Amino acid sequence: IWIRGGKRMYGGIEAGGTKFVCAVSDGGEILEKLSIPTTTPEETLDQVFEFFDRYELKGIGIGSFGPIGIDKTKDNYGYVLATPKKGWAQFDFLGTIKERYNIPAAWTTDVNAAAYGELKQGAAQGKNSCIYLTVGTGIGAGVVINEEIFSGIAHPEMGHIWVKRHPDDHYEGTCPYHKDCLEGLAAGPSIEARTGIKGQDLPQDHPVWAIQAYYIAQALINYTLTLAPEKIILGGGVMNQDHLLQKIRQQFVELMGGYMETPQVSEYIVRWGLPNESGIIGSLLLAEHEHQK
Repeated sequence: IWIRGGKRMYGGIEAGGTKFVCAVSDGGEILEKLSIPTTTPEETLDQVFEFFDRYELKGIGIGSFGPIGIDKTKDNYGYVLATPKKGWAQFDFLGTIKERYNIPAAWTTDVNAAAYGELKQGAAQGKNSCIYLTVGTGIGAGVVINEEIFSGIAHPEMGHIWVKRHPDDHYEGTCPYHKDCLEGLAAGPSIEARTGIKGQDLPQDHPVWAIQAYYIAQALINYTLTLAPEKIILGGGVMNQDHLLQKIRQQFVELMGGYMETPQVSEYIVRWGLPNESGIIGSLLLAEHEHQK
C-alpha cells in the first residue's frame, strides 16, 4: 500500500451513469481525484480499486446513481435497483466495496451527496437544511434536514413529481414511466424534443424558457410548502443559463402568490456553490462523518 504522507485517508465515490469520480482527502482538501467511464460493474470497479488500493482508507462515502436500496433491514440494502444502465440493475455495489475495504462506509444517492456537500462547503454553508436540485439529462433532488440526509421508505424521487401543465405546452413528455412529470417536461431532453435545438444553442428569448421556468418554479414551491428548507440550490447543465435562473425566481414569486414567507428569492433560490464538485465533496464529507460516528 502506498500512503501519501503516511496518513490514513477518506475516500469518496461519485458514481454516475456516465462516469465515476473517485477522490481521496485527509479531511481537508482533495488530494487526488480520478474520473473513470461507467461501463460494466466489473470493469469500472477494477479501476476504482486500482485507485484506492494505493491508500490506507479509514472511511469511504458513496453517492450513487439510482434508484438504490437504502433500507438496512432489507436484503437489497446497498444495491443499485431498477436502472436501465446495462449490468448495474440489482448489483450489490456497497457490498462489493465493503468486501474490498472493511471500513465505515456511507451510502446514499449522488444528489443527496451533492446536497450534503453544498450544505457543508457550498451555497448552503451555515444552514441546517437545504434542497439540491440538478437539472440536466434528468432531474434529481437531494434533501438535508438538521444536517442529516433525509430518507424514509426510500430516498426521495423529487424529479418525478406531478406539475400543472403550462397552457401553451402540448409536449407529451420524455419520462419513460410518467411521460409528463417534472423530469418529463423540464429536463434537458425536453428542450431539444420541443425545439430541435440543444438548450445551450437556444436563444434566451425563445418561449420554451418560460415554460421550463414555469415547471421548475412549481417544483420549488411544492418542495418549499412540504419541507420548508432554508435554501434551495440549483445545479446541472441546464442551470448554466443565467436567464433561466432569473425566470425561475420570478415565476416562484408569482406562483407562490405571497402565501408562504421565504427569504428574499435571490438568496433563497441560488446556483450551486461547488459547480461539478458538489457530489464528490459531499461523498468525502460523508466518509468522514461515518468514520467519526
